[in-house]
Amino acid sequence: MSCNHHPDLSTLLNYGAGSLSDALAMVVACHLEACEHCRHTVTEAENIGMALLKEVSADDMSRNARDNMLAMLDDHAIEPPAVVIEGLQKEGDIPTQLRPLIGQWFADLKWSRVAPGLKQFILPASDGKLRLLNIAPGTFMPVHGHSGSELTLVLKGSYSDELGRFRTGDVADVDPDVTHQPVADTHEGCICLIATDAPLRFKGLVPRLLQPFFQL
Repeated sequence: MSCNHHPDLSTLLNYGAGSLSDALAMVVACHLEACEHCRHTVTEAENIGMALLKEVSADDMSRNARDNMLAMLDDHAIEPPAVVIEGLQKEGDIPTQLRPLIGQWFADLKWSRVAPGLKQFILPASDGKLRLLNIAPGTFMPVHGHSGSELTLVLKGSYSDELGRFRTGDVADVDPDVTHQPVADTHEGCICLIATDAPLRFKGLVPRLLQPFFQL
C-alpha cells in the first residue's frame, strides 16, 4: 500500500522511544502495518538512538539527543525499500493491532450514532481518547480545532479537508494550529481510527453542546 500522508518525523521518533500516549501509539502502530517507509524510518531511528547511547554521556544525551538524531536521519537520506507490504491482513478488515480489542470485522461492531451520517466506536485506552469514526458518503464533520494532538488514520475509503485528500493508510498528524472540516468523499464512506490527547474545539453551538455526551 502506498501512503501519501505520514505521521510527522517527531511523532515517529517519539513512538520509537515509547513516549507517545497509548492512544496515539496505537494509531502509529496501525499505520506501520500499511507503510513500509515509516517502518523503515522507525527502525533507522531506533538503530541511531542505540548508537548515540553508546557514544555520548548522559548529560549530552539529555540536551542534544533529538537534534543529533534528526541530523543523522537527514544524513542517511532514508529511502523506502522497493517492496511494500499490504497493511490489512486477510480474514478481516480491521488492522491486526486492533483485533485483540474489537475483533476482525467492522461489520460486527456495535456503532453508536453521533449525528446524521456519523457513527463512532470508542476503544479502551489508558491515556488519551481512541475511537473509530464511521462517516457516511458525503457527510461533513463539524468544523473544529484541537486543544492538543490528534492522529487520524484512514482505514477504509477516504476524506478531504483543508489539508488535502486522505486515503486508506494515510495519517493526518495535526496540532492546535489546525482547524478543518473533513468530508467523506467516496461512495463507500470512510472509517477512521482517531486518537486525541485533549478535547476538540468545535466552532458551532450545537456540536459544542453535544460534545460532553459523545466524549469528543
